[in-house]
Amino acid sequence: MKSPMRVTITGAAGQLAYSLIFRIASGQLFGEDQPLHIHLLEIPTAMSALRGVVMELDDCAFPLLKSIKPTDRAEDAFDGANWAILVGSRPRSKGMERKDLLTANGKIFVEQGKALERAASDIQILVVGNPANTNCLIALNNAKSISSERFAAMTRLDQNRAMAQLANKAGKPVSSVTNLTIWGNHSATQFPDFFNAKVDGAPATEVITDRAWLEGEFISTVQKRGAAIIEARGLSSAASAANAAVDHIRSLLNPTPAGEWFSSAVLSDGSYDIPEGIVSSFPIRMAGGKWEIVQGLKIGEFARTALSATVAELQEERSAVQDML
Repeated sequence: MKSPMRVTITGAAGQLAYSLIFRIASGQLFGEDQPLHIHLLEIPTAMSALRGVVMELDDCAFPLLKSIKPTDRAEDAFDGANWAILVGSRPRSKGMERKDLLTANGKIFVEQGKALERAASDIQILVVGNPANTNCLIALNNAKSISSERFAAMTRLDQNRAMAQLANKAGKPVSSVTNLTIWGNHSATQFPDFFNAKVDGAPATEVITDRAWLEGEFISTVQKRGAAIIEARGLSSAASAANAAVDHIRSLLNPTPAGEWFSSAVLSDGSYDIPEGIVSSFPIRMAGGKWEIVQGLKIGEFARTALSATVAELQEERSAVQDML
């Protein structure tokens, strides 16, 4: 049996976390031989609901779960953590402008960034709470002792959505789709790259020849999928987002198969002419325990135009929160 790992989950009484916590505690994410100490962070007004989550965790009698720490203090939640999954963020309310949402959530991620200084030296951080890219940028800029390479924002849900759309259109199982890149922001400006994607190892554009669908309905469906789910069920896509968090972390924990990659939002190093200083989604592969941006992908005129739009939005978001960086 391995030494226990400490995992912190924020927004722990929310829908998404509720779909995620039990999968982690059962061993589905970090392995059936990995003991866990789970720290759960919530705001003071949600502590009663969080106590109910803790009761359910107790009642599951998970053999791997060595302790549970519910708290409303960020500095306690991150103390000694090896993994932090930052789920909690303020949702956009009626009449709220995107700039207002950035400011409200920015304050949360400033505090959490500073609190992450209490984490273990090998801490890894995945930001899930929206607007995820810029929340991640704020957090990493307020955790000065932690390398920016240990931060990522989740665009795996967008990747999974795009893979499912291509598979359905091609009449293939989703496992046949690989090398699907989400570029840019986790927002309605994101670009799901069908040009470099593959279906059964062949270029997706050769398997799916309906270019009008690829350039129109496919992109629009992926960009607006979250809103469509809210419209259909009256609630956000908590289960699929939790599943994507599991997929994303698994991809960060394991070597990427040869010739493949996955999507993750990381601090740009200037690759593909995406400016440094923003957190953008790129094609990523894991090698030797570290991630690297896949280089050399072809970016044509259509893709460059789409990429420019999502990068412009990320730059606007950075400007809106400049005083928090």
